[in-house]
Amino acid sequence: MSTEAQRAPVPPRPTTPPAVQPPPPVPAPVEPAAPVMDATVPPAPAAPPARVEPPADRPAAPPAPAVPPAVPPSVETTARLRPVPPAPPERAEAAGAPAPAGFPPRPPAPPEATRRRPVGAVELGGPPPRPAGTTAPYPYRPPHDHAPAGTPSETATRLRPLRARHPFRTAAAAVCVVLGLGLIGGAVTGSWLVSDSSADPAAHSAYTVGRGAWHSIPVDTLFPRTLKGDGAGPGGADRVWTRIAVAPDSGCTGALDPLLLKTLRPVGCARLLRATYTDATSSSVTTVGLVFTEAGTEAMRALSTRFAGEHLDTRTDLMPRAYAVENSPAAGFGDRQRASWTVHVLTEVPVVVFAVSGFADGRKVTDPQPAAKAMAARATTAAAQAGLGHEARGVADRVERALRRTVADLTEKPE
Repeated sequence: MSTEAQRAPVPPRPTTPPAVQPPPPVPAPVEPAAPVMDATVPPAPAAPPARVEPPADRPAAPPAPAVPPAVPPSVETTARLRPVPPAPPERAEAAGAPAPAGFPPRPPAPPEATRRRPVGAVELGGPPPRPAGTTAPYPYRPPHDHAPAGTPSETATRLRPLRARHPFRTAAAAVCVVLGLGLIGGAVTGSWLVSDSSADPAAHSAYTVGRGAWHSIPVDTLFPRTLKGDGAGPGGADRVWTRIAVAPDSGCTGALDPLLLKTLRPVGCARLLRATYTDATSSSVTTVGLVFTEAGTEAMRALSTRFAGEHLDTRTDLMPRAYAVENSPAAGFGDRQRASWTVHVLTEVPVVVFAVSGFADGRKVTDPQPAAKAMAARATTAAAQAGLGHEARGVADRVERALRRTVADLTEKPE
């Protein structure tokens, strides 16, 4: 009897999943009634025969080799086989068999050529490859209700599409950034300049402001169109002077007498401004000038002391020159028409103020007289009788007051 005859037949594969039942009790193994014919068990070995001692005159025979006992064959038993579960739908469909009952039908997959990936999906790779020599299928997973039909088995992630960057928006953003940085830088620089100038007293000094007043103060402020001289005429009479013209700003060379220019050389000449006025009757003309120097306080004080001590303001060879204006009452106002003059060196600001007056009809004056002497009560010269000394002093004083007032306003520190 062979071992194939003792093996239980394999039951047929059920079409439906069998119900799980408790396993039946395992029966006790049955001893075989008789040994198997083709694999018999040898009988138990007999007792060894008694050893016969050989005679003494004979040599002893060598002992017989020991025969190893025969190994009895193993007895084959039959084990209970477990039922084979139904194949997953993947294998059933691959084999051409219908899906077993109890599993939802799988929708047919579209052809590989017509299958399309959703827009924005990213290929993340398929299932891992099977190990070499393995035929076990992947575990079956039933399709989910939310999974669209015909989608591949791999996982796909939908990404949001990125908007294209508009060039005009980028340019506008860059312009805004540049403007913002410019405004911030300007504000910081302005605050730094203001704070720095406020902390430095020299930045608001009268000399610093007065030295640049010739180009920072309007011309109508330095030389007003109309000057009112209340009580500035002879005997306390009122005077009104009207501006005829303003000369272009220039240097002192050629505009001042050479000897006067030499006298002002210690303080330097940065710029010269001049204007010509006439009185209400247009019978007299007066040229007023401002010499902006390059000197400091000490030099200006030294020059003022020299003019006062040496009476330089009364010397005829130091008389300022006039500024003639064509097609006006001052058209013939030249060096020979100068009748009276005044020169004042300021010590509060680096400026020298002068004025020179004459007749509007262009007559020549042979005996010019300084303003201080022409304004005396007993003066009998033509300039004194015509009041030209009052004209020169009155115009110079009004222009000097306007300059002092303007510089004082500019030198006030902000609170």
